[in-house]
Amino acid sequence: MTLLSTAAVAVLTVVLTVLAFPPFSVPEFAYVCLAPGVFWAYRRPAFKRYAWTMLGANAVAWTIILGWLHHVSWLGLGLLGPVVGVWVGSWYLAAWWLMPRLLGRGALERIVGVFGLAGAWILIEWTRTWLLSGFPWLPMAASQWQRVSILQIAAYTGAWGVSFVLVAMNLGFAAYAHRLLCEGQRGLRRRSQEFFACMFLLIVCVTVHVQETFNRGQFAVPLGRVALVQPYVPQMQKWDPAFAQEIVATLERITQEAALSRPDVILWPEATTPLAVQGDPETREWIEGVGQRAKVPLLLGSLAFENANQPDEAIYNGVFLVDPKTGVQSTAYYKQHLVPFGEYLPFPWALGWLRHLQPIGEDIDAGKDMPPLMLRLRGHSVPVSPLVCYEDTFPKLAANGVRMGAELLVVVTNNAWFGEGGAAYQHAAHSVLRAVETRRPVLRCGNGGWSGWIDEFGNVRAVLKDRTGSIYFRGTETLSVYRDIRWTTQQSFYVRHGDWFVAVCAGLALFGFLVIRTGRPTAPEKPEPADEGAL
Repeated sequence: MTLLSTAAVAVLTVVLTVLAFPPFSVPEFAYVCLAPGVFWAYRRPAFKRYAWTMLGANAVAWTIILGWLHHVSWLGLGLLGPVVGVWVGSWYLAAWWLMPRLLGRGALERIVGVFGLAGAWILIEWTRTWLLSGFPWLPMAASQWQRVSILQIAAYTGAWGVSFVLVAMNLGFAAYAHRLLCEGQRGLRRRSQEFFACMFLLIVCVTVHVQETFNRGQFAVPLGRVALVQPYVPQMQKWDPAFAQEIVATLERITQEAALSRPDVILWPEATTPLAVQGDPETREWIEGVGQRAKVPLLLGSLAFENANQPDEAIYNGVFLVDPKTGVQSTAYYKQHLVPFGEYLPFPWALGWLRHLQPIGEDIDAGKDMPPLMLRLRGHSVPVSPLVCYEDTFPKLAANGVRMGAELLVVVTNNAWFGEGGAAYQHAAHSVLRAVETRRPVLRCGNGGWSGWIDEFGNVRAVLKDRTGSIYFRGTETLSVYRDIRWTTQQSFYVRHGDWFVAVCAGLALFGFLVIRTGRPTAPEKPEPADEGAL
C-alpha cells in the first residue's frame, strides 16, 4: 500500500469520525467511520505502519472532537485528546490481527469473528466508564442522538447495544467492499454474509423502535410545568467576589420573570450561587427569600460545606430543593462522580506538580447514593433523580436513580466552562441515551445551554433558544413536560439487569478469538505481500 493510500485512510478516518459526532452531527458517518481502517487491515499491512497510522489518526480525531477543552486547559486537551484517541484506536490492532484471518473461512466463522470484534469495541467503551476514574464521553452510540429509530434497543442493552450495531455495520461494509473489490468472486459468491448478518441487527433495532413507539402520543400525560433559568454567567466571573452582587441580581430578576408563568417548579443550573447554600447563612437566607417571593419551589445547584473549618470539613457539589414556605430542605443530592483535574486532582501523590502548571482549585468531595428528591408537580409527588454536570455520561448513575424509584431525571450543568463550541451538544447527546435506557424523561438546565427536555424515547421535545436560534443566551422559558403512562413505575430491562450486554460482548470477543485462532481456512487465498517498506 502506497504512502498516498495510507494517508488517505488516515484522513478518511479522522474526517468521518469527527463529523459523525456533535456538533457536526452527520450520524450516518458512524456506520462507515471505522470501515477504511478495517478494509486496510484485510490487505495485510505491516504492523508498524498500520499501528502508527490508525493510532495517530484516532489521536488527531479525538483531539479535534474534544477541542473545546482548550477553554478549560490546553494541558488537558493536549493530554486527554490523544489518550482517549489512542485507547479507542487500540481496537484497530485487533482488527489488524483478525481481518486477514477471516479470508477463506466459512460464512459462520466469518460472522462469529465480526461479532467478536464488535464485542471488543464494547469492552473498550466499557473500560472508559471506570479506568482512571472514567471518561465515557461520546461512545459510538452518542452519534445517533438525533436518530431515535436505532436508539430504542438501548432500553434493553443499554447504549452498548447501539454501539455494537454501528461497529458491526462498519465491519459489514468493509467486508462487502473487500468481497467486491479484492476477492475475485463471481455471481452469488460475491455476496457478503457478514454484511447481511449485520444488516439483520439493524433491522432488529428498527423493529424495536416500531414496537416501542407505536401510538406513543395517545399514552402521553402531563407531568408538570417546569421553568428553566439560564443565567449564562461567564466562567471568569462565576467565582469572582467582584461579580457576586451582579450574579445575585441576575438570578433574582430571571427567577421572578420565570415565576410569572406559574410553573410547578423553577430549575436553576449547577453551582448557580456565588457562595454555598449550605454553609453560608447569608446565601441560604437569600435563596429562601427568592423562593418566598416567587411563591414557587426552586430546584438548584450549589456548593455545600459540611463541618466548615473543622479537620473533617467536606465540600460537595449538590442539588437542593427550596420550598417557598419551609425553605431549603434537609434532603439534598451530592455529586458522586467528580471531574478529574476540574473538581479534584487524581493521584495527588504523583500528580501534585500539576497544580503549579494549571490552577485546579480545592478538591470537591464525592457524594453517595441518595434516594430521589420529591417534587410536587401538578399536585402530585414525583421522585426526581438529579445528575450533576457530566454524571449523565455514566449509564450506571442514571439507572441507579431509577432503580431507587425516580420517575424523572434532572441534569444540571455549568457548560460555561467549555465556551460556545460543540461541548454543549456533545453533552446533551448523553442525556438522550440515558432517557432511552431508563425510559424516563430528562430535564436539562445549563448555565449557558443546552437546556430543554427529552422524552423517554429520546425525542428532543424542547430546547431553549434565543431569537437568533442560539442556545447560548441569558433567559428563561417554561416547558410542559409529558410522561408516557405505560412506563409510569415500570423499569426498563436495562435498569433491571444493568450491563449484562457487556458480559455478552466479552463472551463474543473471547469466542470469536478462539474460533479464528484454532480453526483453519476452508479455502485459503493467496496471501498478499505485507508492506515491508513500512515504518
